[in-house]
Amino acid sequence: MNQNRLFARTRPEGRVSKAAKILFGPKAPVLDCTLIDYSAGGACLQLLTYADLPQRFEVLYGTTKKRCRLVWKRGLRIGVAF
Repeated sequence: MNQNRLFARTRPEGRVSKAAKILFGPKAPVLDCTLIDYSAGGACLQLLTYADLPQRFEVLYGTTKKRCRLVWKRGLRIGVAF
């Protein structure tokens, strides 16, 4: 499944597809997702279920934890900026 990008990235880093987790807070439940695309300035994530997301949260993939800001949302896909 190859989809065109809405916005061109300034520093493309390649495509990845890994399991990731969205962390809302220390005592909040964790939301599982898939890391679709990653670059130095942000990422595209695929949610497994619909969820109301705050504007700021953390994404954990592998051993990397990034503080994120929600930029766009289309269906189950979201775009975040680091």
